[in-house]
Amino acid sequence: MSADPVKAQASFKAKQNLNFPLLSDPNHKTIQKFGAWRKKQFMGRTFMGIVRSSFLIGKTGKIEQIWPTVKAKGHAAEVLKSISQK
Repeated sequence: MSADPVKAQASFKAKQNLNFPLLSDPNHKTIQKFGAWRKKQFMGRTFMGIVRSSFLIGKTGKIEQIWPTVKAKGHAAEVLKSISQK
């Protein structure tokens, strides 16, 4: 889920050849409920923003695993490994 509009997500999904839905939350309501809207710091400035996090949601709709703070590099492989172990 991101704060990006649906149109931007559609372009990203096509470019990355993803086969699953992406969720848009431009008002941050759900992002806040998941705890991913947090204080961040950059160049001495503190502000609220989205902290890159991952939530693995199973077929039943329950959260099976949470990665509260992730780096993009290597994270997809980490998630795929977790899925294959379930």
